[in-house]
Amino acid sequence: SSGINAEWPLRPGEEREIAHEMRKIWQLVAADFEAQKSDPLLFPGKVSDDVLGKFPPTVVFECEFDIFITEATRLAARLRRAGRLLEFVVIPGAKHCSYFMTPEFECSKKWQNTLKVVLQEYLHK
Repeated sequence: SSGINAEWPLRPGEEREIAHEMRKIWQLVAADFEAQKSDPLLFPGKVSDDVLGKFPPTVVFECEFDIFITEATRLAARLRRAGRLLEFVVIPGAKHCSYFMTPEFECSKKWQNTLKVVLQEYLHK
């Protein structure tokens, strides 16, 4: 099984395996997965434009090789159109959560430094 930390590029069929594994995770997290398939708390990309327009100013962090890069990019674009996006940061060379798990990796250092800059820029005004 590939897991959510699959190596990139994906081998044929691996995206389907990852989607299947993520569905299992969502079924564990959701009280009633079938009833919550459109719940933006489980799937932020499904939030309505009305609710999105009420978001606080938002910074989206993503990894270059994350399985959620497409969804995060779409959400960032919607936030930008709603005037709620402050920054969309993509950590080069990183995959899902790799910057948390391996602090000595260059992508981890990049994430930490970028987070410091974002916090200084937007929270210390």
